Amino acid sequence: MNLPTKLTFLRIILIPVFVTLFFVEFKFHCVAATAVFILASFTDFLDGHIARKKNLVTDLGKFLDPIADKMLVACALFAVTVLLYDANNDIMPALRIAGVVCAMIILCRELMISGFRIVASSKNVVLAADKLGKIKTVLQMFALILLLPVPDFYAYATQHAMTVWGDGLLYAGLILLALSTIMTLVSGIHYLVQNQQVLKD
Repeated sequence: MNLPTKLTFLRIILIPVFVTLFFVEFKFHCVAATAVFILASFTDFLDGHIARKKNLVTDLGKFLDPIADKMLVACALFAVTVLLYDANNDIMPALRIAGVVCAMIILCRELMISGFRIVASSKNVVLAADKLGKIKTVLQMFALILLLPVPDFYAYATQHAMTVWGDGLLYAGLILLALSTIMTLVSGIHYLVQNQQVLKD
């Protein structure tokens, strides 16, 4: 097992650590979970960079890497959904619904593209990631990094009469989540159109 694959396994191992830290309540547990999420996200960049630079691309790596990415993002989106519907916050119902709809769209797109890649693989067609997909991923990661620590920031801001900071983090995260959702749709449609020959018999 080479270094990029080990980093991918590390990302998978960090997922239950992230989930545990987010849901087991202690002081600044959401900040701790966000730190683990950032570390796991960084391994995604690092393993791909090392694999390409040192020509260490393997079939196992190609299989595990996208699965690890989707597992991490899916768990983070579920965490954000729980965050939005937490009874202890005063988030407007419209924002709650919008955030959950964004999470649904992102997850549905990922499932659809995964199925598309399976069909392509059965026809020995290699589908490379495009720039739109990379932009989508970056926006998703930054949106989640802003949203995941929101409960801790609200708790801290309330104690110090600085609720504007909690609101600012929440709204900035939701705006980025909305932008990433738009890019999710755009990149998904572009991906299917660009590779439509995969679905031709």
